[in-house]
Amino acid sequence: MVAVIDTTKCTGCETCVSECPASAISMDNEKAKVDKDMCVDCETCVDACPSEAIHME
Repeated sequence: MVAVIDTTKCTGCETCVSECPASAISMDNEKAKVDKDMCVDCETCVDACPSEAIHME
């Protein structure tokens, strides 16, 4: 499974970027973007996102 960002909910706060232990999340046009090859399925970003904009697929 990998983290998936709902860009309609993402506020661009960058919390997930700083919390991701694998450095798999970056910002693209003020929205979070997940590098699926780097994601380690830890769900840290899901728990950290204040907008509930991340889920695992």
